[in-house]
Amino acid sequence: MEKSKNQYKIEAPGFNLQQYLDRIQFSGAIELNLEGITKLMRSQLFSVPFENIDVQAGKVISLHGDDIVDQIVNKNRGGYCYQINGLFSLALQEIGIPHYYIAARPLVNPGQNAKTHFGIIATIEDEDYLIDLGFGGNSIRKPLKLSETDTEIQHDYDTFTLVKTEEDDYLLQVLIGKEWSNLYSFDLAPQRWIDFKPANYYNYSHPDSFFVQNLIVVLQNPLGKKIVFKNSIKSVINGVSEVVSFEEEKLKAILESEFKLKNIDF
Repeated sequence: MEKSKNQYKIEAPGFNLQQYLDRIQFSGAIELNLEGITKLMRSQLFSVPFENIDVQAGKVISLHGDDIVDQIVNKNRGGYCYQINGLFSLALQEIGIPHYYIAARPLVNPGQNAKTHFGIIATIEDEDYLIDLGFGGNSIRKPLKLSETDTEIQHDYDTFTLVKTEEDDYLLQVLIGKEWSNLYSFDLAPQRWIDFKPANYYNYSHPDSFFVQNLIVVLQNPLGKKIVFKNSIKSVINGVSEVVSFEEEKLKAILESEFKLKNIDF
């Protein structure tokens, strides 16, 4: 089992750890403990937007590791789950944190949903954690310990919990108002990087895909988040939300100024 967990990961010969750290504005030494990996995760989360701009532009989304590095690190762009979590996996590989990939079933939208989401299970200080920087506006902000189920876990101004289902899957939920909302479910079956190619193809090309139908850009920050969805921008600060609509011709300027994105090509 251990061998299967650590094979078949994303590869990127062009990945340079220092260039990555510069991109995510990480300073100091990386400590290989929970505090250090949390700092690394939050640095990327607060610097690299979740975005599907290239999907909206009708482009093919490459899962080649060097293409992901070029897009996020060199071109100062973001990406969706495969790209964002794939990049973080490259960093974990470089610093020697054992981890493997899981396939998750998004539950935000009603109806039947395939396992199209990509997450990471990492072993930190002999404990297994869920790591996920790529679930849009509802991304966790720290590694979640798998052994702490049915526990309210505060991540800044968001509250999450992991629940074990009757099928013995894990269910990630977020507290919205006074109600728990399902985000996604997953089991611990290790996946190969290549296993996500069909899901990626669906997400960037199928007319039923949420990402084909909608523009979404999210950038987290220590006090909340900013979200562009279609033709509005939502700012969440200390749990308080404000939504402002904008004209289409202002979109590029908003993405450059509010989300620090470059090399945008619609």
